Amino acid sequence: MGEMVKPQGILLVVSGPSGAGKGTICSMLREQLPDLGYSVSVTTRQPRVGEVDGVNYFFKTVDQVKEMIARDEFLEYAEVYGNYYGTPRQYVMDLLASGKDVLLEIDIQGALQVKEHFPEGVFVFIVPPSLDELYDRIYKRGTDSAEVIERRMASAASELSFAAKYDYIIVNDVAEKAAQRVLTLMEAERYRVARTYFIVDEICKKKQEIKE
Repeated sequence: MGEMVKPQGILLVVSGPSGAGKGTICSMLREQLPDLGYSVSVTTRQPRVGEVDGVNYFFKTVDQVKEMIARDEFLEYAEVYGNYYGTPRQYVMDLLASGKDVLLEIDIQGALQVKEHFPEGVFVFIVPPSLDELYDRIYKRGTDSAEVIERRMASAASELSFAAKYDYIIVNDVAEKAAQRVLTLMEAERYRVARTYFIVDEICKKKQEIKE
């Protein structure tokens, strides 16, 4: 009797405007799903105290990253204040091939790059219940000046227009509830025909083996 084929894992891409609470939701998902893979990014910035290569980041030189870009080895990458950050394609693909689901918490531009390279991922857009609520959250952080808050608010309003490019929109009214909604849609995604056809394939094979 042939062994049941292990299905490929699901790439879960979570993004949304700054202040929507995607970080909190992703932390909750990782608590609820201890086997959830987490992509380690490549960076050209210097390691901070206590950071370990291959655990916190893959630390590379600018030349190494430029070579990786030329070889199309990133699912997405960006240059931020002179340093490069990117999601290594092979690392993620190996995790998925092993049957692990992988979480990518990423900004909107990065998520749209990933969608170009890997459209079969599950793309989730986290939104605040209202722009007023978003303002309150950013304001209550107490870390930003009035000018920065205004800039973030203007940016968030324009970023919301990207929501249509995602598979799911989750309103983050209460973080625990929003995280539960993401878990529910992941459960549903596991039953998609494209992901589960191997089961039918196995049933047919078994029937063939019985006949023989």
